[in-house]
Amino acid sequence: MEDCNNLEERTEKDKHSHVVIKNTSDYQRMKLEKLMKNPDKPVLIPERPKERGSPHVPDFVRNVMGSSAGAGSGEFHVYRHLRRKEYARQKYMQEKAKKEKADEEYKNRLEENRRQAEAKTAKKRAKRVKSKRKKKEATKRLKVNRASSSEQSDSSEKSDCNTEETCREQTSSASVLRKDIGAKESQTNKDATATIDDHENIIQKAIKLFSGHVAL
Repeated sequence: MEDCNNLEERTEKDKHSHVVIKNTSDYQRMKLEKLMKNPDKPVLIPERPKERGSPHVPDFVRNVMGSSAGAGSGEFHVYRHLRRKEYARQKYMQEKAKKEKADEEYKNRLEENRRQAEAKTAKKRAKRVKSKRKKKEATKRLKVNRASSSEQSDSSEKSDCNTEETCREQTSSASVLRKDIGAKESQTNKDATATIDDHENIIQKAIKLFSGHVAL
């Protein structure tokens, strides 16, 4: 009993609930919910309409007179019936030819669109391949430039090191030369001062001797 009451309450709520459809997705969701409420209900799928076939009309009727038959006679009614069937056959043939022409035009249009799409995709593909090749070449060129620049920097560093070593050697040799020159100059100065002192001593001795002789 409780289950029945719950079902009745749900059905009443569903009846009173008003669904506002804002877009196609809401409409589709409402249809799906309606289908899932009763999944046992069979779904009727409509069949495609059958194409009308051409009525069978004999090519030549030998036992029937033409349109010269008098009105009201049986032959006239037979002629009129055959004429109606012939008109229906001609109309069917015209409609069939028109449909075949439309189908052929549609197929040609589809084929043309497919060719245009393939040409466009091939063009874009070629452009993508070209851009990828250019990027690869640019990256290779950049790598080569980096390698050459690194080699040049290494060679410049080596040359700088060589120049620094030569400069150091030159400075060291110059300092050694300066020291030697300074030592020689100091030695010559010492020798000069020694000779000057010796000359002064000799002069003083000579003066003393000369003064002693004068006193005698």
